Amino acid sequence: MNIDVLTLTLLGLACFRLTRLIVFDKITEFLREPFFDEINEENEDGTVEVYYLPKSTPFKKFIGELLSCYWCTGVWISAGIVTGYLLIPTIFVPIILIFAVSGLAAILESIVQLWI
Repeated sequence: MNIDVLTLTLLGLACFRLTRLIVFDKITEFLREPFFDEINEENEDGTVEVYYLPKSTPFKKFIGELLSCYWCTGVWISAGIVTGYLLIPTIFVPIILIFAVSGLAAILESIVQLWI
């Protein structure tokens, strides 16, 4: 297998963006919701903090713990993206390109926000 630097960069950016989409983004909250219990705690100053704890059933706990760790989720996302790229490139290359461009845009937006 021979993966050049550009391909590795695109794969990395796609994995980065897809992992963030699944673990953090509001739009995929409905995917995470069945695997977490929401705990609200009020601080002394009156602000409410929300904590998400994995549910207690074995399967839901496993998925909840996986989704609460972006490093863990990233490994599985990377495995899926690289496998798809190697086995079905005609389907996965456009998907990878979309998520890579989105990942690069997210990184650039974060840099711009630091300057504003």
